Amino acid sequence: MTWSISGNYLAGCSCAMVCGCAVDAKPHDPQGREECLGCAAFHVADGRLDDVDLSGVTFAFYNHFPSNLTAGNWKVGIVVDEGASDEQVDALERILSGREGGAFGELSQFYGEYLGVERASVSLTDGEKPRLSVGGKTELAFEPLRGPDGGPTTMKNAMFGFSPEFTLGRTTGTSSAFGLSFEPAYGEQSDYTFSSEQPEGAPVGR
Repeated sequence: MTWSISGNYLAGCSCAMVCGCAVDAKPHDPQGREECLGCAAFHVADGRLDDVDLSGVTFAFYNHFPSNLTAGNWKVGIVVDEGASDEQVDALERILSGREGGAFGELSQFYGEYLGVERASVSLTDGEKPRLSVGGKTELAFEPLRGPDGGPTTMKNAMFGFSPEFTLGRTTGTSSAFGLSFEPAYGEQSDYTFSSEQPEGAPVGR
């Protein structure tokens, strides 16, 4: 089986600025807890698993990381937009659960509890304050950090990341899905490309 997905994503989590997961550091939130609860929504601009076209589908990936990433025992769950077909949902679950190899196949070695897949409205919006919305579960607004020149602050060449370079920012809102509830604090956004044949040296998706 061969697959590829590409598009843009927006993520938020409970970590204080800046989330340490990208460098495999132990996470910490503003209350001093050493765990990371988060949600990342991905719009698939172009993608497929063999003959199943995934273009146009948006999905959300929920996580609970109880310590630094390579310590494992993650909890992960998936919400796919309700407009997706049964075939598209099945294909995405096979990819994201790690069964089809590639980036998520590498990550699945750290899964402790796979929480399954649900359907709901899932959307990403652009603008001055990009938003992530998962119907009845998550509402999240993102504001990028900016450097002295006014441009966005980015991270490059991280050990764990959804992209080789991504924009860092703050998030506000609420999230509760799969029994994982958190108040967003940190956020990031970028374009992404994943496939069953990841290039050598590519970052591992966080």
